[in-house]
Amino acid sequence: MTSETQSPIFQLSDEYISEGVKLSPIAASFLGVPGYDDQLDDYSLEGSQKKLELIRATLRKLAEVIPQDESDRVAAAVLYERLTSELGLYDSYEAQIECAVIASPAINIRQVFEVMPHETEEHFKNFTARFNAVGPALESWKSCLNDLMKMGKRTSKRQVGGVADQLKAFSHGAFSGISTRIDPNNKYPDLHTAATSADKSAGEMGDWLRTTYFPEAMEADGFGAERYAAWARHYTGAKLDLKETYEWGLKDLAQINERMWKVASKIKPDAKTLQEVADYLDNDPKYIIHGTVVLLDKLQEFTVAATAWMDGVYFDIDDRIKFCDARLAPEGSAAAPYYQSPSEDLSRPGTTWFPTLGKDKFNWWKIPSMWYHEAVPGHHLQCATVIIEKDRLSRFQRTEAWTSGYGEGWALYAERFMDELGAFEDPGYEMGFLSSQALRAARVVIDIGLHLGYKDGNGSVWNYDSAVNLLVSHALLDEDFAKSEVERYLGIGGQAISYKVGERVWMNAREDAKKRLGDRFSLKKFHAFALELGPMGLDPFMDEMSKWDGS
Repeated sequence: MTSETQSPIFQLSDEYISEGVKLSPIAASFLGVPGYDDQLDDYSLEGSQKKLELIRATLRKLAEVIPQDESDRVAAAVLYERLTSELGLYDSYEAQIECAVIASPAINIRQVFEVMPHETEEHFKNFTARFNAVGPALESWKSCLNDLMKMGKRTSKRQVGGVADQLKAFSHGAFSGISTRIDPNNKYPDLHTAATSADKSAGEMGDWLRTTYFPEAMEADGFGAERYAAWARHYTGAKLDLKETYEWGLKDLAQINERMWKVASKIKPDAKTLQEVADYLDNDPKYIIHGTVVLLDKLQEFTVAATAWMDGVYFDIDDRIKFCDARLAPEGSAAAPYYQSPSEDLSRPGTTWFPTLGKDKFNWWKIPSMWYHEAVPGHHLQCATVIIEKDRLSRFQRTEAWTSGYGEGWALYAERFMDELGAFEDPGYEMGFLSSQALRAARVVIDIGLHLGYKDGNGSVWNYDSAVNLLVSHALLDEDFAKSEVERYLGIGGQAISYKVGERVWMNAREDAKKRLGDRFSLKKFHAFALELGPMGLDPFMDEMSKWDGS
C-alpha cells in the first residue's frame, strides 16, 4: 500500500510514527528505521514536551478524519485509545518519572546497541557516535529527574537503588564489551575509546542516583490507588474492578496450586512442600543443561519444532516469520526471559532473550512453557504477524499499539493452549507450566496487594518480604528470581496483572465464539482473526471479538 492509496487515518498513523522516531532514535533502531543509529533520545522535560506536542497534534487531526471502512474504524479507535492513555501519563509526569530495572532510560540505552548492524564502516561510525551520545543522554535524564524532584515528584528508594546498581554493572564493561565483540582486532580505535567513555558515563549516573537522588526518593514502595489505577488502565486497556480482580487472583492461584499438588505426587510422592518438588527437579540430571551454547541450540531447536507443530493445523504461519532467533540477554537485565519484535522490514528477525544471571547451568523443566510463551505460538507468532499485516493494519497498529493485556494475555493463552494439546505430558514440564501459571496468578494478588495496601492471608499488609515468600512457596521461583520479580512489580505497577487479566479475556473470547457459532467455529480461523486484528486494549478487543462471524 503506497501513501497515495492509504486512507487519511492510515496516513496519519504513518505520519505519527515518522515524526515520533525523530524524537526517539532508540525507537527508530528497534523499528529498523534507518538514519538514526548514531543518536540517542533526549530524556529531559523539554524532550518529553515535544512528545506531548506530537500526541496532541495527532489527536486533533484524528478528530477531523472520518473512517472509510472497518480497517479504518479499528485503526482510528486504537490510535485514539493508546494516545489518550499515553497523554495522561505524560501530562501527570508518570511516564517521565518511571525508574525501574526493567523500564528506564538506562536499560533502553543499553539494549539498543544489541539491535544495531555492524557490517560496514558506516555501521561502526554509528556505534562510535552512539557510544559518545551515552553521556549526554544520561545527563538529559538526570536533568529530568532533578526537575521532577523540585516539583515533588519522585520514585521509590528501592527502584532508584536497583537502577543505580544496574548502571554500576554497566560501568564494568557493558559498552566496551560490545566494542570488543564487534571489533576484536581494534580496527576502529575511536570506537573503543567511545565505548569506554560510555562505561564511565554509566558509572557516573549510577553514582549520582545512589548519592544524590536516592536520599530524596520515597520510602514507600507502593503507587497508591490513583497512580496504580492509571497504570493498570494503560497496561490492560480495560476498566477493572481491582477488588474483584484481586479476589479472582486469589481463587485462581488456589486452583492452580491444587493441580500442582496432584502433579507433585507423580514426581516426589513424599514431598511436604511444593518447593521440595522444585528442588528435586532442579537436581534431576534429566532436566539439567550445561553451558550457554547448548542452551541456545536447544532453545532454537525447540522453537523450530513448535513452529512445525502449529503450522497448517492451528495457524497458517507466513514463511517470512517462521524463524525466531534466540540470544542471551545483556548483563544487568531482569531475571525473566523476554521477546523483541522483528524490524519493520523483517531484516532483523523476532528474537527471544534469555537472561543467564551469570549462571552456566540451567534447569530445563521450567523452560518449555516459557518458550511457548515467548516464541511460538506466543509473542513471536503474535508480534511478527502484526508486522506483516501492512494492508490490514496501520503503521501505528503494527509498531506502537502494543498493549500488555492483549499481548501478554495472548502469550499466557498460548501456554494454556499448549497444555490443552498435551505438550506437558512429562510431569516435570507440567510442573513448569503450572509454576508459570501460578506466577501470573500470584502477580495479580501481589501487584494489587502491594500497591493498594491490601492484606495478605495472615492479616498483614502485603510487603516486599511476604510477596517474595509467596512466589517461592506457591510459584516455585528461586529466591533471587522472586526478589527480581517483586522489584519489577513495584517499579512498573499495573503491568504484572495484565498477563492473567489478558488470558482471562482471551479465554472468554474463545468460549463466547464457540457458543455463538456452534459448528461454524474454527479454532484456526479464531486464531487468525484475533491476531490479524492487531494489538488493542482488552475492552475494545472483547467488543471486536463479539462481532466476529466466524469467517
